[in-house]
Amino acid sequence: MSDRRILVTSALPYSNGPIHIGHLLEYIQTDIWARYQKLRGVECWYVCADDSHGTAIMLKAEQLGVTAEELVAGVRAERPRDFADFHIQFDNYHSTHSPENRELAETIYLRNREKGHITTRSVRQFYDPEKELFLADRFVKGRCPRCKAEDQYGDNCEVCGTTYAAAELIDPYSVLSGARPEERESEHYFFRLPAFEAMLREWTGGHALQREVSNKLEEWFESGLQEWDISRDAPYFGFEIPDAPGKYFYVWLDAPIGYMASCQNLCQREPSLQFDDFWATDSSAEVYHFIGKDIIYFHSLFWPAMLHGADYRRPTAVCAHGFLTVNGQKMSKSRGTFIRARTYLEHLNPEYLRYYFAAKLGSGVEDLDLNLEDFQQKVNSDLVGKLVNIASRCAGFIGKRFAGRLAGELDRPELLTQMQERADEVARCYEEREFARAMRTIMQMADNANEYLQERQPWVLARNDETAGEAHRVCTTGLNLFRLLVLYIKPVLPELAARTESFLQIDPLCWADINSSLLDHPIAQFTPLMTRIDTEQLTAMTESAQESAQPAAPANPHLERDPIGTEIEYDDFARVDLRVARIAAANHVEGADKLLQLTLDLGGETRNVFAGIKSAYEPEALVGKLTVMVANLKPRKMRFGLSEGMVLAAGPGGSDLFILEPHAGAEPDMKVK
Repeated sequence: MSDRRILVTSALPYSNGPIHIGHLLEYIQTDIWARYQKLRGVECWYVCADDSHGTAIMLKAEQLGVTAEELVAGVRAERPRDFADFHIQFDNYHSTHSPENRELAETIYLRNREKGHITTRSVRQFYDPEKELFLADRFVKGRCPRCKAEDQYGDNCEVCGTTYAAAELIDPYSVLSGARPEERESEHYFFRLPAFEAMLREWTGGHALQREVSNKLEEWFESGLQEWDISRDAPYFGFEIPDAPGKYFYVWLDAPIGYMASCQNLCQREPSLQFDDFWATDSSAEVYHFIGKDIIYFHSLFWPAMLHGADYRRPTAVCAHGFLTVNGQKMSKSRGTFIRARTYLEHLNPEYLRYYFAAKLGSGVEDLDLNLEDFQQKVNSDLVGKLVNIASRCAGFIGKRFAGRLAGELDRPELLTQMQERADEVARCYEEREFARAMRTIMQMADNANEYLQERQPWVLARNDETAGEAHRVCTTGLNLFRLLVLYIKPVLPELAARTESFLQIDPLCWADINSSLLDHPIAQFTPLMTRIDTEQLTAMTESAQESAQPAAPANPHLERDPIGTEIEYDDFARVDLRVARIAAANHVEGADKLLQLTLDLGGETRNVFAGIKSAYEPEALVGKLTVMVANLKPRKMRFGLSEGMVLAAGPGGSDLFILEPHAGAEPDMKVK
């Protein structure tokens, strides 16, 4: 049993929508590392929480007609199921909208204020005259003042990484309304980050960050640290700042404190745990944060400085990873590659994704691409063709010829010894977050095991009574090799490990089992442990993602509007062929929640179109009506058939979607001017 005590966290997911595969990269990475520690016998606690504050939550709740509290409570009720179904095993999952987080945020603020680390001054701030509220940085966009990149948010540039005040943006506009924001004056509260430069240089120059992250921070140090605006004006969903009516903590102040709040909530349930054991300045525990590279600045400068100023310990390490792309591009709703966690689970085994991410993840901050063709090939080749294949080649003979009992000795014990001797190599890869190297090592050992079975051919030996004993020992050797490989890969594939433990009739595998073998032992009847991915499954998943990404128009379209960046030239619009068509037939689409199948009469020509208007119309009510369609849209193959255009409808969404009514003299095939 190790004497290490570890607290590990993932960045808190924002409470404004469902989890998707881009989010899952981080939680799977963290879960693998935490599971590895626990497999080694380390006391490791994995905590997380919903990030539940900010203007975005307030506006989303307004859009949905609920309170912000109701919105975050509803999201929190749904998320544990998605995480659990991907075998992400939190020891505690909490919320930043909690009593623990309020108390800790106030404590950290007041301690820093007492030491002179908080200051106030009047600032000129952007105000949306249409929405009648001050704009949080993330609701202002414009050109980066440094690299001039278009459509960058008001707090930092996603292209060059620079942080700045929203007022520094070039040609700013409100994301909420598209209006040019007005500058108005307001008193704000600031955290004096420059006062911590010496401490931060020492901390960031150690082993707390990856080298490329430390190099990036050096650029920020050279350009000069700036005081951090930690307040926002009402209306705002969050915690009110003590002694400052109408002023609220900026969401990024209390969000990382959510790690501490979740830990405190865990300690209240676990009598053996004390909050100070993890967060006191003299704590011997280790604290690791797994985050995306887009929030490095907050976690590597603001967060350790706030902790240090409030007499709490700093993190042991902040581990950043890159972004996820799909098929080499940003996730896209129209291409069916913006895949929600639940959509994936409806079609594929979650351990396929866990393995693929592990097979691509290193300790750096490089982006990771989920290539669906490579994903299918790698899962089928490595997990089914190599790993599980070892068990399937051996188990049947043990069951049929040897009464389901392993032999009392191995055929080639040196093979197991050689594999056991690589335990430290695998362990080092996990510890250093070099998961891809660990997976390559494990699959290389799986190749060796399959080569051994191919050489010894137990299926031939088992046919002859004189060599049946050899077949028994060979299959026993194969299953012992398989057991060890499953132990090595258990942090990545916990469900496969559980099914293997049941099949082998053994206790849950732990790292100490590496140096043992399984001999003269009964096993259960073998059933397939994994199946191959079919192309049809991937097609169905991407089509489901496309379908789920066809929402009706939002109740408040400004919430999803990006007025710059979606503009097109007149010549582009002129190429769109809009025509009035009569709906000749309409039918339900089996297996689709939002689609209707329409036959559109363009006057001598008919088109088949799948339209997402099922929430507003019964099929029979549509027949004979007129609608506007995009007639020159490239046909798209869907799971339900070929869609040969797009129907246009108007309205706020849901059941309020409207198409044209027929009128006297109207004929189809009329060009829309």
